[in-house]
Amino acid sequence: MTEVEKGPRGLRRGRGARERILGASQQLFRDQGINCTGLEQLCAVAQVSKRTLYQHFTGKDELIAEHLRRFDPDILPEVFERTDLTPRERLLAVFDIHAPLCPFIAAAVEIPDPGHPARVLARDYKKAFAGRLTEAAREAGADDPERLGEQLALLLDGASARSRVLNTDTFATAAAIAAVLVDNAIPTAAVPAAASLRS
Repeated sequence: MTEVEKGPRGLRRGRGARERILGASQQLFRDQGINCTGLEQLCAVAQVSKRTLYQHFTGKDELIAEHLRRFDPDILPEVFERTDLTPRERLLAVFDIHAPLCPFIAAAVEIPDPGHPARVLARDYKKAFAGRLTEAAREAGADDPERLGEQLALLLDGASARSRVLNTDTFATAAAIAAVLVDNAIPTAAVPAAASLRS
């Protein structure tokens, strides 16, 4: 077993530093917010020096963007890529898999500059997420898949923000509302395309 090389003030450096920095940012950004997390604290939690942090990231802005890039790059594959669920079931399953507060919402709230890399990533993610919902709504036979996709995306974001503000779980209520929206948007005679081809 090799000895861990120590940097200034006995902090660990070298291999794994980038992952420790990203792990610390994930924890601190989630627990106390982006703006309340200083680089000194981040370095202390990650057990790296500021010099090491700057070797991996040009600054806090790049770190925030990389933190968001890694959050959900494939947009809920554990829901949208499941072949054992019908498209309708996928639309409702997104309400079972959630974070207390979506980091993209948190970043957009804390960073006022719409051109900031984190805000751009947040906007792109939210559009892509609504797009995945719209695609599932189309597969499920919704009369207006774009509208249903946007409604479900808005409902999920609202539940996420409300859960954070009230410090309570609002996703069960949101899931019940989502079921009504889905049932109203998908005609009862709608049959998934694959099933209709088999008949």
